[in-house]
Amino acid sequence: MKISSIAARRIWDSRGRPTVEVEVTNEDGTSGIGVAPAGASRGTREAVELRDGGEHFKGLDVQLALQGIERDIAPQLVGSEVENQAGIDAVLIELDGTPNKSRLGGNALIATSLAVLHAAAASARMPLWRYLAQDSVATMPLPQIQIFGGGAHAGRRTDVQDFMVIACGAKSFAQAMEMTAEVYRCAGELMAERGPMAGVADEGGWWPNFATNEQALDTLVAAIERASLVPGSDVAIALDIASSEFGHAGRYRLAMERIEIDSNAMCEKLVRWVERYPIVSIEDPLAEDDEAGLVAFTKAVGQRIQVVGDDYLVTNADRVQNAAAIGACNCVLIKPNQAGTVTETKAALDAAKAAGFRTIVSARSGETEDVAIVHLAIGWNAGQLKVGSFARSERMAKWNEGIRIESRPGAPASFAGAGALGLSQLA
Repeated sequence: MKISSIAARRIWDSRGRPTVEVEVTNEDGTSGIGVAPAGASRGTREAVELRDGGEHFKGLDVQLALQGIERDIAPQLVGSEVENQAGIDAVLIELDGTPNKSRLGGNALIATSLAVLHAAAASARMPLWRYLAQDSVATMPLPQIQIFGGGAHAGRRTDVQDFMVIACGAKSFAQAMEMTAEVYRCAGELMAERGPMAGVADEGGWWPNFATNEQALDTLVAAIERASLVPGSDVAIALDIASSEFGHAGRYRLAMERIEIDSNAMCEKLVRWVERYPIVSIEDPLAEDDEAGLVAFTKAVGQRIQVVGDDYLVTNADRVQNAAAIGACNCVLIKPNQAGTVTETKAALDAAKAAGFRTIVSARSGETEDVAIVHLAIGWNAGQLKVGSFARSERMAKWNEGIRIESRPGAPASFAGAGALGLSQLA
């Protein structure tokens, strides 16, 4: 089936900022829409968004990206076979011609690439997850869900960016949602009892109201217990430290404690947290430029928890292979807009699986109602899905899509559950 037209438009993300949407229409009248999300904390090596600069919308408008789609991308892709994802993505990469997608913009490229994928699935009359899986195994992913938002998502009220839960004891995706709903509600009650509440952070988690990072962890454990669940077996903790936001060249400035520590001390602090709290996953424990620290931390706790690379790996197959070779991390966060195209995103996921890494398909802090990542996580059998919190419609649209997929005839045969973490203590 050939592409007959491509349209690009500006829409608005969950922070009220401009973003890129692309609609690809096929000759049979079917179509697909792709949307570019946006991150707040970004790895320096990820695909670059093309923004307009200047005063309008504080420089965040995307008219240049839209113009590039209309001027450069659409003329090249119209008439292409929509099923040829790899070939189309290769054209996008060549048209941009830069290593970081900076000429046409990673936002323009990923929106176009995803639109092509959706259009191909629509033409095949398949749900996107089924089109991706074809005859391969597909499972419902184990969710990571934010309860407290911090770091760049909440005015840096805590050093840690995400305090999340994983419903390790859940037997289905829907049950994981139910358990998380109770924890989220109980966490809100505990926050209200502590004093005035300031609403929610960028991804829907409760806005931090803590004096220390440890106080947030203590409150999260208390919320799990108040929900009549057992910390560590029913529900465990996952953290996104986002250390690149406050660490550089092996030095880390912890604002809540008013101290600056080196890489070894940062590792020791996180190891103590692993020993004290029911933590099963830590993302970006050290900064993206602290490779030696990541290796040391993975060696120290990699048998007990997931050590997730985000800013360090930026959904890049070569970087995943290098990390595996030197023993840095054992899990990769998969973000399509970090890579810039669907094909490059899948290559990073495949490299991770080949290396024995676990994989987590992830949203960004600036999202829309788009639910593509749910289908990617299922169709690619990623095992885990990270969307944000259990509030705000751009988050709930994705969680609810998972519930729908699981409940329909022909759904994936199983739920990944705690086995997706690959940890012996949860087997």
